[in-house]
Amino acid sequence: MSDKPRTFPLPLSSVVEKAGRKPGVFGPVATPQTATQNAAENAARHGGPGGGRAAVSMFAAGPAAGAPSPMPAAASAAPRQNPLVSDGVRRAMVARVAKQGVKDKVVLGALETVPRHMFMEEALASQAYIDAALPIGHHQTISQPYIVARMIEVMRNGGQLQRVLEIGTGCGYQAAVLACVAQEVYSIERIKPLHELAKANLRPLRVPNLRLHYGDGMLGLPQAAPFDGIILAAAGLEVPPALLEQLSMGGRLVAPVGGRTQHLELITRIGKSEWTSETLEDCHFVPLRPGIV
Repeated sequence: MSDKPRTFPLPLSSVVEKAGRKPGVFGPVATPQTATQNAAENAARHGGPGGGRAAVSMFAAGPAAGAPSPMPAAASAAPRQNPLVSDGVRRAMVARVAKQGVKDKVVLGALETVPRHMFMEEALASQAYIDAALPIGHHQTISQPYIVARMIEVMRNGGQLQRVLEIGTGCGYQAAVLACVAQEVYSIERIKPLHELAKANLRPLRVPNLRLHYGDGMLGLPQAAPFDGIILAAAGLEVPPALLEQLSMGGRLVAPVGGRTQHLELITRIGKSEWTSETLEDCHFVPLRPGIV
């Protein structure tokens, strides 16, 4: 890894500006439960496909089993005119995270770039920028902004990230933040409706360096390995050995570990069969589970 400063692979704000929208103001989030309704309402508000804004388009087909799928380019959703999700509110969130101890300016910049309200239901938009985990369905949550920033900061360690693997895509928020700080991001989700939710949420952002995969995160993604960073968004009693083997030499893995009591753990690969481990702060995550559903 290098300590040289670098720009983001693709600032999400640049995508927004190219689409002719206000930075940080996006359309309604399409979820598996509301995608059809949102698309219909959007078309009605803007006069259908001929009105200059297309409704959220759906994927023609999902990824083949065992292979990551690229995020395709898609039409932009309608702007959400909501003062509670303004740029100023997002900047205030980032300022709070910085006060909590996150110092990496690249990570803080990524947090400010990604519109968190896009990754949750409309009814929760007013809570999008508080420092709390919020429900996304299927007994899962979107992680609090501080913990997202802290884990990425630890994994990045001030250097460049070429290829990163995320275990637990959820609604796609952390994957979007990762895409601002790494050249390539792969993200695995074991719950099919959440995999589809993340695709719908990320589609308007058109992130070219992010690949979503539906599968068992405990197995990792050996066909794309090695990774110089791996991050887990669910807690197991130990880190799955398959993930340790998929770290590159010098690669860093950050994961919550434990049952009722959990802590963040940093694991660094220092040899072919040798890793070091460091215990960080306490945390609380949903449990890490095997298989797909």
